[in-house]
This record gives sequence, C-alpha cells and structure tokens, in this order.
Amino acid sequence: MRVLVDTRRSVCGTAWLLATVLAGLAGWAAAEDRARPAASISLAEGVRTRCLDVLRAGIRSSEFWPAMHAAEGLTLAGYGGEVRSCLNPKLETEQDDRHRCGLARELVRAGDLSKVAVMLDVLAKQDSYGHVHACESLFKCFRSGDGRRLRAAMRRTDSPTLQMMAAAALGRCGSPEAKMLLREKLKSDDHEVQRIAAWVLGAIGDASDIPQIRMNVKRTSDPLARAFGEHALAQLGDPEGREALLRNLRSGDPAVRTYAANAAGEARVAGAADALIALLDDPEPDAQIRAAQSLLTLVQAAESAPEADFSRDVYPATKQNPRYTEGSVIELNDGTLLFAVSEFAGSGADHATAQIIARSSTDGGRTWGEPRVLQENVGKQNVMSVTLRRLSPAANGPAPIGMFYLVKNGPDSLEVHLRISNDETRTFGEPIRVTDRPGYHVMNNDRVTVLSTGRLLAPIAATESLRKNHFVSSCCLSDDGGRTWRYGRGQVALPKRGAMEPEVVELLDGRVLMVVRNQLGTISAAWSEDGSDTWSQPGELPDIQAPEAPATLRRIPATGDLLLVWNNTYTPGIGHGGRRTPLAAAISRDDGRTWQNFRNLESRQDEQYAYTSLTFVRDRAVLSYYVADGKTGFHSSRFRSVPVAWFYSASQTSADGGLVVRTEPS
Repeated sequence: MRVLVDTRRSVCGTAWLLATVLAGLAGWAAAEDRARPAASISLAEGVRTRCLDVLRAGIRSSEFWPAMHAAEGLTLAGYGGEVRSCLNPKLETEQDDRHRCGLARELVRAGDLSKVAVMLDVLAKQDSYGHVHACESLFKCFRSGDGRRLRAAMRRTDSPTLQMMAAAALGRCGSPEAKMLLREKLKSDDHEVQRIAAWVLGAIGDASDIPQIRMNVKRTSDPLARAFGEHALAQLGDPEGREALLRNLRSGDPAVRTYAANAAGEARVAGAADALIALLDDPEPDAQIRAAQSLLTLVQAAESAPEADFSRDVYPATKQNPRYTEGSVIELNDGTLLFAVSEFAGSGADHATAQIIARSSTDGGRTWGEPRVLQENVGKQNVMSVTLRRLSPAANGPAPIGMFYLVKNGPDSLEVHLRISNDETRTFGEPIRVTDRPGYHVMNNDRVTVLSTGRLLAPIAATESLRKNHFVSSCCLSDDGGRTWRYGRGQVALPKRGAMEPEVVELLDGRVLMVVRNQLGTISAAWSEDGSDTWSQPGELPDIQAPEAPATLRRIPATGDLLLVWNNTYTPGIGHGGRRTPLAAAISRDDGRTWQNFRNLESRQDEQYAYTSLTFVRDRAVLSYYVADGKTGFHSSRFRSVPVAWFYSASQTSADGGLVVRTEPS
C-alpha cells in the first residue's frame, strides 16, 4: 500500500495516516516549547447541535476511517463515554489489524488506556500488515509502551514510512533522537517522505522547523503536498501558513479541504469559523466531520502555554503531621494520576504512627483532590513506604494494581505486604504477605519491578533486628501476578551497615541490575542472569559518588536509556556521608557502564531531598520525593513533572544551581 500518495482517489479510505489529528484530551498535540494562540469562538446553539449531529452520524458510518475521525471529535467535545459504548463492541469482533489500531486509539483517547496494549500487540506481530497503523495510532494517542517495539521499528531503514511513524510516537514521548530523524527526513528529496515529516513536526516540532518546511512548500508543485506543509506551518504558528490554511478551506480539492478543516482546530485558527460552518454541508462526508470537530474544539477555551517544568508540594507537613514521605505515583486507566504517600502523625520518627493516604489529579499533577486513606495503620507502630504498580497484564481490560507497603511492629519485625485492586484502586483485596520470614525487611517506596517475562521483583534489604543493624539485599519473586512469593536464592552483601535499600532494573540483554545504598561513598551494583534469583559479586556504578542515601534507577521508554536519580555528593566523616542535597539526575546510554548529562533537579542547601518515586507519563518524567526543611525538620512530599527532553538538553539553572521550576502548594 502506498501511503500518502493515493489519497485523492478516496479521502475516506486512506486518510488514516494523512489527516492531522488533535492528539487527545488536555491538548496532547501542543508542543511543549511553543505557545498557542489564545483564540476561541462561540457557536450558536443550532450550529453546535449540527456539529454533534454530524459527528454522531459519522461514527455510525460504513466508511471506517471517517467513523474514527467522528469518534475523535466526540471525545474532544466531551462525549468519551458515548464513544466507548459505540466502539468497544466493534473492537471485540474486528479482525483487521489496521482497523483494530484505529478502534484502540480512539478508545484510548476516550479514556480507556488499557487499549494501548492492542496497538503494541499489532506492532509485535511478525506480519507487518498493521505495523504502520500501530505506530501512527500510538503517536496520535501519545503512548509508547515500554518503547522497545517502537525503537526497533525506528531502526527499519528498509521501510521509511514505518521508521518515521515510529519516530513520531517516540518523538512525541520525548526522544530527541526521534525528532532528529524526522528533521533529517524533512530534507529528503522524496516528496512523500517530506509530507509525513512535515505532518508530524507540525504537531511535535517547534519554530526551528519552519524554514525547512517553507522551503519544501516553495519547491513542490503538488497541491496536496503543499497543503501538508502549509498546515504544518500553521500549527507551528507561522502567519503565512495560517493564511494558506484559510485559503485551503475553500479549495476545490476535497482532500485539501478535509485536511485544512482538521488543521484549523489543531492550529486554533479562530478566523476559520465561517468556512468551517460552511463545510458542515460539504459533499465530502469526512470534510463535514473534520469541520464539526474543529468547531467544537475552537469553542473550548484555549490552553495557556504549558509549563515546561513544574512541581507541587502536594503534602505539606504540619505540626500535626510533620512527615509525609516515601510516595508512589501511578497513572490510572482513565489518565488520572494517583499519588500515595506515608502520612505520619505526632512525630516524624520512623517508628511513629503512620498510614497510607492518596490524592488524585486529573490535569497531569497541576491540581489535586482531597486525600483519602488507602491503607489504615494495622501495625503495632505503623504502615509506610508505599509502591503502586500494575501487575501481570489481564486478558481483557486494565491490569490489576498492586499496593505494596510495610507493616512495622517493632525493631525486630518489619514485613512487606501486598493488596491487589481490580477496580483501579477504588477497593483492594485482602493482604498478601510478601516476606514470611522473621526479621526486619526494608523495601523502599516505588520499588517493585515487572520483568518482560512477567515476573515481579520486590527488592528487599533484611536484617535480623535494627539492634544488629547490618543489612543484606535480595529479591522476593512472584511468577503468578503477586498471589504467591518466594525468596531468591542469592544475596548481595557489603561491609559496614551492609547493602541497603536496593533498586532493580531489567537491562536490554535480559539481565537484571541491582543498585544499593551503602556507606562507601558510591552506589553499589550487582547483576543477575537468572531473573534476580542469584547475584554476582557486588561492584559499583562508575563515576558516581553518593552519600548513604537511596538511588532510583529506571529506563526511559522513549529513548531506552537509563535514568538515575540520587544525591550527587559525598563527604567522608559526616553523618550518612553528607547531606541529601543536591538531588541529581544522570543518563546512561549503555545500560550503566558510563554516565553523562549530569544535572541537578534540586540543590537548595537549606533543604534535603530523598526517597524518590519515578514513572513516565506521555512525554514527561513524573517524580515524587520528600523535601526536608532545615529549620523546622518537617518533611513535605513534592510532586514533580519534567519533560523527558530536559534530561538531554543544555542546563537551565537558577542562582543556587537547581532547575528553574515553579513550586506551589496544591
């Protein structure tokens, strides 16, 4: 199938790749580094009703792709539930992989993130029939999974369209390498390649892409190719591109009109309203659908330019609750963020009374709802140190969520427990004890790892008693989704206080890397070749200094690189080997053998930062960590959202050396 060539023969039939899409709710298509015009319109009630009538008729159309465009429009207008009711039965019976990707992506945009698995499964098939559609759909709904399949597709130089659509999905999720590939393709002499690159960069590029797109527009004589470039320019805020888009809305070519109708909403061209209203009666059904979608989009208040980096003190400490620490953040199936934390009462000591509470955000972490109790105190002292994780995938619907936590009964008894939720954390099942041996078992917050095999790893540092205070690290393993657990056969041991607060990550070659806190001024490391059952003799991460404090290590889905977050300091002879500031980050492109891109996330000297959680949502690294006030001794818990691209970019620091952010109480 020739992509981006035969569209004028059938606008409805092949518009699956050409039509520029509003990439989901909450402005997913907006590039982080460009502002959008703050234009909006008002519609007469009769026009709004007409728009909805067009979309509701369209979603029932026998033409598949226009029906998907109508579904997109209804979702953007706030009718996601209606879309899910209509499309879920179709997905259950659909056999065509390209159509399955279309249905899945619209269900994701309508609020069912579990359908990302459909697109990833199609991409994993040996039969390449649906691969481009899978990549395009992942791009449109701002998802990458773990990134492995997309990165493999981006290496497919024998299939430029597949390569570029994989790069589109990865670039939207923060990969600088993917954007670089698209910018190289924009310079191609192949007009088909140029068109795809311009279409994608119109959605995820920035002003630096305007000169090359302008040049391409001037060089082409094909009206459709020119329109693609003009619409990309309009999306990037170029005045000439916006004027051209307005002309294209009245083009005699139905394909050009259709793509212009879609781009008018994407670029927020309020001056297009009259032409869009006229297109509601266009003889081309897909032009009607796109016009209705853009009109309903333009009615909505324009987004303000998104904050590149922001943080919120979601749990500010008080005299009554002087410590909020050891948090974990998870994205629920509808896109809500849930941030759980240990809430201590009366005292900030490790043995003080504590419970697990959580707050939710429906806007990416900018605002937060009221707290609710996830786990009441069932220990003789407290419950603390929460991890929220998706467990083994379910056959249908979202995977269950595990809530891991510690039950502290005294200096000789600390246990790891798990409760499983099958309804997106509304309720949890009965506790499952992960550690069934006597002793004191420490598992840090946000630590459980799910291997590509489905095995769950709970990394634990254990000692007979805090009175002995010497730890060895190992993993508890589950191969049945967390229902039963066993101890790994091997352990990692170190001198002094030993191997503390382990973290594990799966390497690209299938081995598992464990990093542990120590009293040696480094981050110790050990490797397993059997899924964390046994471990090598410990070494250390090269060129990394560290106090006696935990480190967090995760793989960035969009790039495949490892991201380390830790306290980049060490002063021998001071308690814990130094203060827990700065909170730093570094990247490894070779699975931990070397490190670069050292940057400070936080570096105030009157505060300390530790016990980080880290996950990735769309194109952002989402973190939490405690902030210890040097004056009061209070520990608040901070939410932090940073674009993945920041970890690869040149430093932007404040006077004290930290990242420039805006921190506000929730």
